[in-house]
Order: sequence, then structure tokens, then C-alpha cells
Amino acid sequence: MRPSGRHLSEMRLISIETDVTRHAEGSCMIRCGDTHVLCTASLEPRVPPFLKGSGQGWVTAEYGMLPRATHTRGRREAKNGQSGRTQEIQRLIGRSLRAAIDRNALGERQITIDCDVIQADGGTRCASITGGWVALRLAVNKLLKAGDIVTDPLTDHVAAVSCGLYAGQQVLDLDYPEDSEAGVDGNFILTGSGRLIEVQMSGEGSTFSRDQMNGLTDLAEKGVAELVAAQKAAI
Repeated sequence: MRPSGRHLSEMRLISIETDVTRHAEGSCMIRCGDTHVLCTASLEPRVPPFLKGSGQGWVTAEYGMLPRATHTRGRREAKNGQSGRTQEIQRLIGRSLRAAIDRNALGERQITIDCDVIQADGGTRCASITGGWVALRLAVNKLLKAGDIVTDPLTDHVAAVSCGLYAGQQVLDLDYPEDSEAGVDGNFILTGSGRLIEVQMSGEGSTFSRDQMNGLTDLAEKGVAELVAAQKAAI
């Protein structure tokens, strides 16, 4: 039995509330169980130096956790003092979202996705990617409505979910009690059409077989399908 009482293939309750901030071009609050992340998208009329004059746009991300997002207070991270974990997660978010955008259609502008974890109970990077896509979608919609771009640069949905081996069982959407004790932990990022963008898997307390990995991938596909449905309903 899972600590939460959920079935092995059952997701946590998902909710996505849009337009939660006044100034950002796109924003949402995504809640996956007790993990809550505020995602905002900001349009900027600039690109990184390596893209100047190319006509291509860029999507990047920043990630952070508020001091009491977890059981004990964490220290605030300054821009130049980010932990390796924070840097790795925000790069993952950026890579994931860029996988489903036509940067030529976006034009020479940048969209920055900020993901701020208000409350953490496992799966914060996955929630950030899923909510970050919604914020990105809303920002792109404003560009289209204003006529600043004529072709939709977003080619597909992007969502992410965790899967792993807990107490020897393959489980979907790990919360913190499961994540902290999982023998194998994995994060799966997929498009709405089921194409894999990135998979992060590690044996933290045990090894795993190819068959087990295939089973976890099947669970991830089910979970992402539910997340994409939530994204569509929110937008």
C-alpha cells in the first residue's frame, strides 16, 4: 500500500489555475497534490548574444524554492549562489520547453519561465515543466492575438511526471514519502503526442531491469496523458 493510499497507477489530484499574477504575460499555479508551483512567463525583446541577428527566439527558465516550501526552512539562493540542484533543474525545464517550440516562428525574442515552488511534496521539477508549458502557452497566445507573430510556434504540449520503484512496486507520481525511500526514481518528460523528450532514471537503493524500465515508461505515458488533459482544460 502506498503511504497516500493511492493505487499504483493513480496520479495525485491535479489542478491548474491560470492568470494568477497581474503583470506576467502568462501565469498559472499548478498543484499536484501537496506540491504547489507558481509559473510565470515573461516576454522580453532580446535574445542571448549567440542568437542576435538570427531571427530565432529563445525559451529559458529559472527555478527556485521558497524558504518554507519544505519541512525545514531553506536559505534563499542568490543568483550567483545557486545550488547545483537548482541549476540542473532550471536547465532541464528550459530544454524540455524548447523541445516543442519552433524558434523561427517565435521570432527574435525571449520568453523566460520562472518556476517558484511554494510548497514541496515531491515532483517539483515535473510540476514546474507541466505548469511552465501552460504559462508559455498563455504568453504565446498574447503574441498571436496582438499580431506580433503570425504562426503558432508551439508544436505540441509538454508535461512531466515521476515514476519509480517503491517497496518493490512500480508506482506513478511519487510524493515525498515515496520519493525519499524509492529504490529507483525516474522523471519522464514527454510531448502531448507521447514522444520522449528526456528521461532521468537512477537506482538509488537497487538496480532495475529493462522490463521494469519499460513498465515505468508505460506508467509515465498514462500520467502525462492526464497532465495534458489538465493543461487543455486550464487553457
